[in-house]
Amino acid sequence: MKKFVTLLFSSFCIGVGLNLFIIPIYLINGGIFGISLLIKYVWGIQVGHTMIMINIPIYLLSLLYDKSYFFNAILGLAFTSTINDWLTPLNGLVHLPIITSAIIGGMTIGIGIGLGFMLRQHISPGGVDLLALLISKTTATNPGIIIFIIDSLIVIAGIIILKDLKLMYSLITISCVGFCVIIINSFKTINFLR
Repeated sequence: MKKFVTLLFSSFCIGVGLNLFIIPIYLINGGIFGISLLIKYVWGIQVGHTMIMINIPIYLLSLLYDKSYFFNAILGLAFTSTINDWLTPLNGLVHLPIITSAIIGGMTIGIGIGLGFMLRQHISPGGVDLLALLISKTTATNPGIIIFIIDSLIVIAGIIILKDLKLMYSLITISCVGFCVIIINSFKTINFLR
């Protein structure tokens, strides 16, 4: 039951962060979300569907590493992509300055990922987060740092592909995501649900 509530809350945070704050101002988050958003902006394909297709090879890698990560990742992907697509009606409901949306969106997504609610339960909503989880287990590196590095590269690629300097604000978003994940995963235990 705890895992189900965690998945639901985390997926909701990520969906709200993306649909209410990031997508309306055409920013990108990092990771598979960021790649999926780039594909949405270029070809108009739904983010949830794209996430599933891109994640398949990464999830197969997790199956080789640890079967529990694979099964938890499938659950995380199913919940996150489905809830994200269900929350698309939120798109355009809030009109905030771009920097405010970048910060609030990043923090909301970071809470969803970091409270690892997903990573602490060894559940990942997407490939880069799963890679960060796998790397952090083998290198003792905080997953927030790994996520930030990969996300920065994806945002830079987005700026080059879309040729839109406004995407520089995406660096604020991924900084907020990484910061939340680093802070939350610095605590040994977080007991919201008993």
